[in-house]
Amino acid sequence: MKITTLMENTTADESLVCEHGLSLYIETAGHKILFDAGQSGAIIENAAKLGVDLSEVDIAVLSHGHYDHGNGFVRFFEVNDKAKIYMNVRAFEEHFNKKDKYIGVDISLKDSDRIVYTGDEFEIDKGITLFSCNDRELKCPIDPAGLSVVTDNVKRPEDFKHEHYLLLEEDRRVLISGCSHKGILNIENWFKPDILVGGFHFMGIEPDEAGTLRLQEAAKELMSYDTYYLTGHCTGQEQYDIMKAVMGERLGYISTGTVFDTCDLRMV
Repeated sequence: MKITTLMENTTADESLVCEHGLSLYIETAGHKILFDAGQSGAIIENAAKLGVDLSEVDIAVLSHGHYDHGNGFVRFFEVNDKAKIYMNVRAFEEHFNKKDKYIGVDISLKDSDRIVYTGDEFEIDKGITLFSCNDRELKCPIDPAGLSVVTDNVKRPEDFKHEHYLLLEEDRRVLISGCSHKGILNIENWFKPDILVGGFHFMGIEPDEAGTLRLQEAAKELMSYDTYYLTGHCTGQEQYDIMKAVMGERLGYISTGTVFDTCDLRMV
């Protein structure tokens, strides 16, 4: 299984566009998967430069209903006419950040007949399954981090019930997460995959004395599992550096343009 980062906040190649967002291109034995599409559609140009043919994607997944993961699908539709996009039934709820700015997905996508809405568990194909984990026991409380959602015409602290995770079971058990809003420690405890790829949503933790201790403790707990981690986007660069000092080779970064093979974990 090969995974290429089409979009992330940083870039490993100055010829590639980077933006606050995430998009991964995943090649399995039988499928070509687009997991999230960034915010602007610049994945189209990045993919071309990286030798990725997005017209051949046959499965697309939106991890959760935020613009920096979903709005790029508007342009994706222009180059791909076949892939279904799998998203949670709650993906088009209204979502706001702590400054009360709308951060939901472009509502025009809602009219597409290529969307497949999923519930708590949905098998796309053998070894390709989506899980929301909304009813699973929490090891750690979910932190809304000031985000909110409108449900039943009432604005409430975000519960992230629109977020789901992609489990790929091929050569190894690989879990793909967009932002891990339900808590990376919860997600790791639920799945215990061989490899976990995605944001940790630690960018809001100040890298002061208390924040550093919190990040170090999270890193130590992640190290207690037999999992290799690749992260980026909402983890935060300073926060990543603190965790990297604890986790060493067990933690890598997925800048725009990075490519890795899950068989051997070598960055190529």
